[in-house]
Amino acid sequence: MAWLGKPKKPVDSSGPKNVRTEGLWIKCDSCRGTIWKKDLEANLMVCTECGFHFKVDAEARLAMLADDRNWVSFDDDLRTTDALNFVDQRSYQDRLAKAEQATGLKDAVICAEFKLNGRTVIACVMEYRFIGGSMGVVVGEKITRAIERAAARRLPVIVVSASGGARMMEGALSLMQMAKISAALTRLGAVRMPYISVLTDPTTGGVTASYAMLGDLNIAEPGALIGFAGPRVIEQTIRQKLPKGFQRSEFLVEHGMLDAVVTRNDLKSFLHRALKFFCDPVE
Repeated sequence: MAWLGKPKKPVDSSGPKNVRTEGLWIKCDSCRGTIWKKDLEANLMVCTECGFHFKVDAEARLAMLADDRNWVSFDDDLRTTDALNFVDQRSYQDRLAKAEQATGLKDAVICAEFKLNGRTVIACVMEYRFIGGSMGVVVGEKITRAIERAAARRLPVIVVSASGGARMMEGALSLMQMAKISAALTRLGAVRMPYISVLTDPTTGGVTASYAMLGDLNIAEPGALIGFAGPRVIEQTIRQKLPKGFQRSEFLVEHGMLDAVVTRNDLKSFLHRALKFFCDPVE
């Protein structure tokens, strides 16, 4: 065992460094499998093992739908005025500033025009990272303007919802947006242009109680939580155990609350076929 006494060679620090793997792998929230991040991104943030749909931000969603990942957004400069000067554990202004810093957006929706398989559409895509995708005055105004723009130009509308509901920091002003957007959708229907609602995880509260469920076609991603009050609140109110999968998109399709569950990989082609059905004349 003479080798125990051999002097150690100095470590050569001039050679190549070890490759860091931190952030290169992601654990699936459903199957707990470990996924190579690049494989996950290539599969549109859907688990390659179990099909679990990870949350994606609004810009990534637009990139998935728009031809050549190209879109033109509008009304990006609108910002809430904090009419109530709301303060809880933190001031509303502080929450807005931090959300804007985290997302690069001034509120929780991007409204844009782009081509989807060659067809011009107007879409509103909600950003869950901005105060839980909550609907306040700015979100309501931007979506209403987008619908009115579509009605004036006779273009179809797609809204992708991801929201905890109406924004409590704006009180009744946020609840007013439910009726405001619903009225705009009535005007869109009057010019016989379709509105397709895409519900993602989660879509709850005042958003579900208004425009998210008013589509000519209401579709959802697999496993999305969709409802007004959350299941825990309902169980505590009625003091009963809810059925398995309650308020998930598959449960809602079975009970007639949605038209279809569509995987993210199939969403663009599904929307293309739906718009062709709604918009193109019968030959």
